[in-house]
Amino acid sequence: MSQYVEFIPKAGAAMTTHNVLNGAGRIKWMLRVPPKAPADNGWRIFSEIDTSEYLADTNNFEIVDYNELCGMEPALIGIWDLPIGSDLQMVIDEDGKHIFDTPTGRKIPLEEQYIPPQFRQ
Repeated sequence: MSQYVEFIPKAGAAMTTHNVLNGAGRIKWMLRVPPKAPADNGWRIFSEIDTSEYLADTNNFEIVDYNELCGMEPALIGIWDLPIGSDLQMVIDEDGKHIFDTPTGRKIPLEEQYIPPQFRQ
């Protein structure tokens, strides 16, 4: 197992695609579903290059510690405690990275994003 920083204590596990894990595609889509097991936090993380055909093959998925994904993409820290049913996308532009609610197009402001306890003032 790779070494990673624990950004979020007891963050649980998430499901992601091999395209995310091997760096073939950047994280783009984040969906939170009801957990399937006690360690499952419900987050499903997809890359910008994941197609419907790719996602249809369960062999293209892996369960990983959410903190490992946060190490790959720190923007995931901010969405950790959003509710089940959250359907988000990351947009990168000249002003940086932004998280949007996919159904409404609403940008999730920084003040609504999670801050790990060790970074709170």
